[in-house]
Amino acid sequence: MAQESSISGDDPALHKWRSPLILQPLHNSLPPELLLRFDPIFVEYYNKYNAGRLHTHEVPIDDFRRNPARYMISYGRANGPDVYSISEQKCPVSGGEITIRIFEPAPQVDAQYQPKKRAAYINFHGGGWVFGGLDYDHEFCKRLVHGLDGDLVAFDVDYRLAPEHPYPVPVDDCWAAFTWVRYMKLVGCFIRSHKADVYNLDVNRFAIGGASAGGHLSAVLAHLCRDENIPLRLQVLTVPICDLDSSFTFDGHFDRQNSPYPSYREMEFAPLLPVARMEFFYRYFLGVPRPAPSADDWKISPMLAPDFNNLAPALVSTAEMDPLRDEGEAYADKLRAAGNRVEKHRYLGAPHTFASLDGILEAGRQFNERVIACMKRELLV
Repeated sequence: MAQESSISGDDPALHKWRSPLILQPLHNSLPPELLLRFDPIFVEYYNKYNAGRLHTHEVPIDDFRRNPARYMISYGRANGPDVYSISEQKCPVSGGEITIRIFEPAPQVDAQYQPKKRAAYINFHGGGWVFGGLDYDHEFCKRLVHGLDGDLVAFDVDYRLAPEHPYPVPVDDCWAAFTWVRYMKLVGCFIRSHKADVYNLDVNRFAIGGASAGGHLSAVLAHLCRDENIPLRLQVLTVPICDLDSSFTFDGHFDRQNSPYPSYREMEFAPLLPVARMEFFYRYFLGVPRPAPSADDWKISPMLAPDFNNLAPALVSTAEMDPLRDEGEAYADKLRAAGNRVEKHRYLGAPHTFASLDGILEAGRQFNERVIACMKRELLV
């Protein structure tokens, strides 16, 4: 019969043993190699509210659609000054209708005591064509209307979203909204615009703009306006998505080796818009496989548009700490090389969403000031 072994003697090392402190970085924490390059105020807020949470692209889309409030967070947006009137109307689109929110200043009269004509700004929100809505830029639209001293009406477009409504629906919805605001019809011997009459708009003083996916939609519409001989005074392209071809494979994976934009590799794991999030947007917007090559591919990637001549003046804003930085600046350079007027700004230390963090970041406040100043120069003449 085997005899049980026994452990004899005391082990001093076991008395000294203590449970080790084992720490792992929080999910979606700031990459250490990028930490010191960010605005420290952004770092403070990000660590307080974002680090450890799932990105919305990491949540099944059906779960998100059922209860967006469970997964969304919002902070850092400054309240815009109140304006005279905020209302909503329905705009017909192919297969349905969308909502347009309208921000108006108090009416004014000209020297002949007639209603004063006003410029118009049409806004397309960001969110990767998958997320976003009328809440995204509500305060921004108020700020613009207030800042233009009664001479601007803002229209915010709630275009339909992917994956339920993939490309080309968001593009088509935004073009339908633009033409709805500016729609011209023959009345007797005169060409009239119904919405322009309702809102006292000068159809020769229109601007469009948006951030991220909204910047993409604005860039596409600027080309469409030029092609249709529709006057456009300004395109406001903020951290725009300009090229979905050069940095992604046909099935929506990041092509790290062949991307022509160093910022995609440099900021691959940047917060708020890591490249994995762009892959998610690509696949939901375009589908897998994406649409077959066609003459309309430039509407997916306006960088590929065949003609950059005679486009509207552009205000292009990029963020240093954003994968989209280099393609936005390359698009601005391509506009300028074709002879278009371009004002370009890179906001140092700023994340992709800096424009919506104007309540906490100086970059966001500078952005607001520059947009208003640019609109005054381009629209109020």
